[in-house]
Amino acid sequence: MEKFGKSQPIKRVEDVRFLTGHGEYIDDAAPQDALRAVVFRSPVAHAVITSLDVSAARDSDGVHLVLTAEDLAQAGITRGLTAVTVQNRDGSPAAAPHRPILAQGKIRFAGEPVAVVIAETLDQARDAAELIELEYDDLPAKLDMYPGGEALHEEAPDNRAFDWGLGDEAACSAAFDRAAKVVRMEIVDSRIIVNSMEPRGCFADWRDNRLHFGYGGQGVWAVKDALSKTLSLEPDQVHATTPDVGGGFGMKAPPYPEYFTVAHAAMVLNRPVRWMGERSDAMLSDHHGRDLVSDAALAFDENNRIIGYRVDTRCNLGAYNSNFGQLMQTNLFARVLAGTYDVQATYLHSEGFYTNTTQVDAYRGAGRPEAIYVLERMMDQAARELGVDPWELRRINFIPKNAFPYKAATGETYDVGDFNRVLGAAETFADRAGFQSRRADSAARGKLRGIGLSYYIESILGDPSEGAKVEFNADGTVTIYVGTQSNGQGHETVYAKFLSDQTGVPQDRIFVVQGDSDLIAQGGGTGGSRSVTTQANATLATVDKMIAAFTPYLADKMGVTEDDLRFDDETFRAPGSNLTPTLLEAAEMARVDGRQDLLTHEARATLPARSYPNGAHVAEVEIDPDTGHVDLVKYTVVDDFGNLINPLLAEGQVHGGVAQGAGQVLMERVVYDDDGQLLSGSFMDYAMPRAADMPMIEFTTEAVPSTSNPMGMKGCGEAGTVGAMASTMNAVLDALWQRGVRRIDMPATPVNVWEALSHAAGKADETAN
Repeated sequence: MEKFGKSQPIKRVEDVRFLTGHGEYIDDAAPQDALRAVVFRSPVAHAVITSLDVSAARDSDGVHLVLTAEDLAQAGITRGLTAVTVQNRDGSPAAAPHRPILAQGKIRFAGEPVAVVIAETLDQARDAAELIELEYDDLPAKLDMYPGGEALHEEAPDNRAFDWGLGDEAACSAAFDRAAKVVRMEIVDSRIIVNSMEPRGCFADWRDNRLHFGYGGQGVWAVKDALSKTLSLEPDQVHATTPDVGGGFGMKAPPYPEYFTVAHAAMVLNRPVRWMGERSDAMLSDHHGRDLVSDAALAFDENNRIIGYRVDTRCNLGAYNSNFGQLMQTNLFARVLAGTYDVQATYLHSEGFYTNTTQVDAYRGAGRPEAIYVLERMMDQAARELGVDPWELRRINFIPKNAFPYKAATGETYDVGDFNRVLGAAETFADRAGFQSRRADSAARGKLRGIGLSYYIESILGDPSEGAKVEFNADGTVTIYVGTQSNGQGHETVYAKFLSDQTGVPQDRIFVVQGDSDLIAQGGGTGGSRSVTTQANATLATVDKMIAAFTPYLADKMGVTEDDLRFDDETFRAPGSNLTPTLLEAAEMARVDGRQDLLTHEARATLPARSYPNGAHVAEVEIDPDTGHVDLVKYTVVDDFGNLINPLLAEGQVHGGVAQGAGQVLMERVVYDDDGQLLSGSFMDYAMPRAADMPMIEFTTEAVPSTSNPMGMKGCGEAGTVGAMASTMNAVLDALWQRGVRRIDMPATPVNVWEALSHAAGKADETAN
């Protein structure tokens, strides 16, 4: 813990500028004299393009350029967006159809970019876009997740993108054959829209044979690489930057078509060009989340121990599988499958299908919420069918503390865990003993009260390596350059505090630089809860290198041997010397002596293994049976995040995650009509959780330090969402169970809840008669 840091609840330093309107987001960072871009999008979901006439738009006032797929091809830009694929169960590669930057020959979802207009002003660009004439022959829309229907891509004639499996299918089948009891359940994980506070946007400027590209994203290196390859530029011709970002959630990680067209336009026109998406753009074209249906089964022995677990999932990929998509999501899903429980045989089978919708991305937890949602809904269902207390059923099946490190049936090796301790703390902290009294009070007011538990585990994903560079500046400040990218998590505070803890440099004299490919040669960006763990590991390596570099220099200055010199995280000391220089003082000495080599230090480090945050979420809801309205009235979280740098920020991350997960359960849902038109394309039609929808969230930690990194840390960025979905839905069903409801799918909107209650009442009447 000494090496790790002080673990103090420090308020975020960046909030001062954010809350006073001094943040610099993409629309603030873009050149004010830049030309404006507007995207002309497909009005239909599926069609063959018969004619695209942009001549009137090109002749419109203020227009400098109109780009179509034909224009890009003539410029030699034929490369599409990259794709991530998995291998099918039979060993064949999954389908990877070409995704053009602009629609080429065929339209595959409503909102797909067809043309881009570049004009002097935004109004002129909008007016010109209205003059574009698109003619097409409609094709039937494909929206279901089954083989067949009108093919979206020749590479997938039955619209199946992949048929993938993980685990030991034979051992799993054998476990089910010998099981004393098998519990089965179909579980729907509804489709959601990311709705980051700041929509996507970008700008590009071509000067001195070099492209400066700025965008609101989750790391500059992937987009730099994509621009370089797609636009046939050398890597050193692309300078990618990212200013402040108003939310990412995985959705802003991959490159999008708009980025390439804006960059190309800037190169062609030799003028800066900017594009800022609106909320309607975001809802139509941002990568959505979730949209899976799982048939899950648990096999139990006579002692209620799980001996087999199988999940068959159908995933909606949308129209393309470029970048992450459900292909990656499915793989990540498997990483935490049954990770908390001592399951001997597990098998995940997943099929992905193309539909006439925008792409589905691995967002809001990159597979972890999906996996935990299925498993924890199953555990609750199994407890009911087995007649066992749901908390006790989990205790029976936990991986024992003395079994770690533990290799799960899916191949993951979990380093540490004390699940019983965490669950016990949650039972006390949530006052489970007082629930029956609270339920009785609700009943006296005509309300149904339910309690739901979810015990989650997730893994820290993404690139395990990261770099850091520290510079001592002439004004007595220190700059640390990092390879991750804050999307609102508070990295400026966390990284400065961590470096301060390791070096003794006052936090207010440390400045964090991120999101600049010229200043930072390599980085993994942000995603999968990797940021703080990987970046802190790199910072430790850099500090070690720094101390090693200063040691011989200071030993000579202090007249002591190198072996006698020690750094105590604040000053250098040695027996026989009354000099105790700080690092800032040592750097100033080096500057005076002309030792420039001692003023900059950098290192890369790789985490030896993943870490596995876990915890218990306990939700309580109150339902009005007359209206179906659900109130989330009490919420408790006990997490094991290992050692924490800043508990205050960790709690904030959990609060946001809980709102996301509970919001999906209670109100969020993307709806398309039979023709593939988005019906929930605005905040008039798509509900998002607000402060009034959330209770005070009680939060505490029970740390079991990870052995997979020197800090003992475990990530926490997505933990709130991972636990919230299942706990909230389990609470809803627990409340409705009293009235005979045996199944309800998210979202638990008033109409869905009211209909479930009415259906259950009708069945009860039939039975009575």
